[in-house]
Amino acid sequence: MQSLIDIQKRLLPDLLQVLHKRYSILRHIGFMQPVGRRSLASNLGYTERVLRSEVDFLKEQNLVSINNIGMSLTSEGKNLLEDLEGLIRELIGIDVMELELKHRLKIRKVIIVPGNSDESLMVKEDLGKACAFCMKKYLTGKNIIAVTGGSTMAAVANVLTPEIGKKELLFVPARGGIGEDVQNQANTISSIMSKNTKSKHRVFYVPDQVSNEIYQSLIKEPEIHEVLNLIKSASMVLHGIGDAITMAERRNSKPEIMQKLVTNAAVGEAFGYYFNEKGEIVHKVLTIGLQLEDLAQIPNVIAVAGGTSKAKAIKAYMKKAPASTILITDEGAARMLLKG
Repeated sequence: MQSLIDIQKRLLPDLLQVLHKRYSILRHIGFMQPVGRRSLASNLGYTERVLRSEVDFLKEQNLVSINNIGMSLTSEGKNLLEDLEGLIRELIGIDVMELELKHRLKIRKVIIVPGNSDESLMVKEDLGKACAFCMKKYLTGKNIIAVTGGSTMAAVANVLTPEIGKKELLFVPARGGIGEDVQNQANTISSIMSKNTKSKHRVFYVPDQVSNEIYQSLIKEPEIHEVLNLIKSASMVLHGIGDAITMAERRNSKPEIMQKLVTNAAVGEAFGYYFNEKGEIVHKVLTIGLQLEDLAQIPNVIAVAGGTSKAKAIKAYMKKAPASTILITDEGAARMLLKG
């Protein structure tokens, strides 16, 4: 027997479109509250006139309150939003997309959040929340968690809570610094994660990319050697996936390296490895820290990346990712990946 949603999709498609629109408005208000109408309209891509009629309806239903500082969700609005999440996932077909992507990418699990993080900061926060939920599921008694840098990992760090830290946790940077904004470096992110979970962390102050001579010298240093051992014995890795050219620019790569990446059509980057669309490694930065081959020995590898702009990078990296990988992504990237 067809589900009610399947029947509604065929007989009342407009009803489902309205439901999705109002759900999106409630989500944005919940994320931005208190928020003014102009700012909300801009974020949603609606005219103020269209938004006004929708907000008036939500206010009449006692889901939204409005005062001189902006709009906020009422307690009824918060409860309804939580109740709607499962329905919207079914409406969008997210459960089906997760299973299809898992089989296509040949990895352990795929988790998709609604929306596109290229278009909304709220979706990037949702990626962080999904990662936190996933971490909680797979953490055991004692855990060493290796963390890479990047804005997505920073979003994960910001939503972690002491509840996760009820287990024994030690956060360590997976690699040296990258020379980008301090707030997005692995050292900073692992420190924030430990602070927000009331757990421990270790710092790893080494350059992101070094010459072979310096590399051989540094790994012999007792403190660096100790942290490297911790990293390689991690029970969980949290990492992002970058666009190749963006990451190369962030590293201030030399012109000849940039040309090499362009010539070889590099599209993705992870752990200092650059990949083309076939998943072939076209360049590798000599880094101190976790290497691609180390991932096969780590029980839980969680990759977090979203946005339609990241689809090619995700697809390229996943051709080399260990089968134990859990991908947390968003609807924007997922739909691009499923288009092939």
